[in-house]
Amino acid sequence: MKITALREQTVDISRYADPAIPSGGLTTSIVALETDVVRDGSAVIGWGFSSIGRFGQHGLINDRFAPRLLAASESELVNEAGDNLDPFRAWNVMMRGEKAGGHGERCVAVGTLDMAVWDAAAKIAGLPLHRFLRAMLGLNGDGAPDVAVYASGGYRYPHGDTARLDDEMRRMRDAGYTHVKIKIGSPVLDDDLRRIDTVTEVFPAECVAVDAMNAYEPAAADAAARALLPRGMWWFEDICDPHDLATHRAIAAFYPHRIAAGEALFSAQEAALLADHGGLRPQHDILLFDPAHCYGVPGFLRIVETMRARGWPDSAFWPHGGHLFTLHVAGALGLGGSELNPYSFAPFGGLPDGAAVVDGRAQLPQAPGIGFENKRDLRAFFDWLET
Repeated sequence: MKITALREQTVDISRYADPAIPSGGLTTSIVALETDVVRDGSAVIGWGFSSIGRFGQHGLINDRFAPRLLAASESELVNEAGDNLDPFRAWNVMMRGEKAGGHGERCVAVGTLDMAVWDAAAKIAGLPLHRFLRAMLGLNGDGAPDVAVYASGGYRYPHGDTARLDDEMRRMRDAGYTHVKIKIGSPVLDDDLRRIDTVTEVFPAECVAVDAMNAYEPAAADAAARALLPRGMWWFEDICDPHDLATHRAIAAFYPHRIAAGEALFSAQEAALLADHGGLRPQHDILLFDPAHCYGVPGFLRIVETMRARGWPDSAFWPHGGHLFTLHVAGALGLGGSELNPYSFAPFGGLPDGAAVVDGRAQLPQAPGIGFENKRDLRAFFDWLET
């Protein structure tokens, strides 16, 4: 059993549903990992992509990590039974010879390929990823049939922002979401407060998270937290530079509502620093680590164990990403819930075609693998990569 080919392409990815709105040149990498295993007359192919928000990884994938997988022997990639790929062994192959540290982009390249390996292995096993992952981890049963989700979006529109934001929130509400997240962090705090007022006309404040995307310097973070304090938002996310633990700690000392962090941290070591020095509260705050950005599933599992050892419950984890891969991981591990991007980052975000959110919960996909094939627009994307 071998990986016979790995194809990668860097593609544009937009945060807006309207393709006419510029999205700042953001990209992602898509990969197709072909095996020599045949199912229904065709080689099994695992698909992956670089999640959302960190740009494509063409050089690292093609020059560094994909060649290691292609050169690996069968014994380095296959499980003890010899009947499937072992994603943990494949991960060890990719990380062979890597030094500690250097997480900034390497972790995303590895996570992209790791996603494709898990997709291929779950397809070979004939199981949806959440069930395959539970089996690999020795967890009993199939887990819960659905996952709590929230709708992420609310990016600032260059024209007609308030009206467009209002329309977006109403569509999310009508689509079955009970909780949403919008972006703040503009230079003028009053502009953000007006956006929040628009959203809380549609959703209660305690169901609305706000994401500053690590924009605030210490003084601005303090001002924003004090302005948000009486509003009782669901959570306040990515307040400042992810390594500015002093500012995190200062805000947490007086801000009584939930703080969410971790999206821009990529390793168990960084997670430990956040837990030990960021002032966050294990039984109260939220963790947003993105499995695809944290060296894939093996790296994410190390983060989970690191935080568990420091008193954090699994319910605190709401993985960043907004797509099917993070939904599977959240469901397999019984985490608090998962982000979904229903109207942004097409065609990657959201649920399979025809699937619906009901009362803020999404059914876990039951197709073998991750289920990207059941999103028509995304299927066309990956089919193009395979030609």
